[in-house]
Parts: sequence; C-alpha cells; structure tokens
Amino acid sequence: GSTHQVPIEIGSSQGKTLAIRWLLGASRKRTGQNMTFKLSFKLVDVTKGSGDAIRKKKKTHRMAKANRAFAHFH
Repeated sequence: GSTHQVPIEIGSSQGKTLAIRWLLGASRKRTGQNMTFKLSFKLVDVTKGSGDAIRKKKKTHRMAKANRAFAHFH
C-alpha cells in the first residue's frame, strides 16, 4: 500500500522553524560567493514571491490539501 501523510496544523514557532530551514536550504543550493550574499538574494526572492523556499511552501500546502481526507486519522 501507499503511505499517506496526515496533515496536522503546526504551531507558530514550528512554522517559523520550517520557514528558516527552507530558506537556508535554498540558499545553500544557490551558486554564488558566500552565504551572506546567497541568503540576501534568497530573501529578496521571497519578498517577490518566487524562489525555492516559496515553491517548497506551496508544494507542502498542496500535499496537505490533497491529504485532507485523512485528517480524521490523527
């Protein structure tokens, strides 16, 4: 069978942790000079609503919406 991830609401501190983790991960993948420049360019991308971190957030929200039928298993 397949594994279904049950969507549950997370707290604000855990949400901030995930956002920071996604930003740092996307910044590390970016080619460039040093981490300061990479992170600053990623933050600019986020304010524009584009980039890997925003794409990851949207993907996670789509997955949670698709698995909403399994929320009663929690």
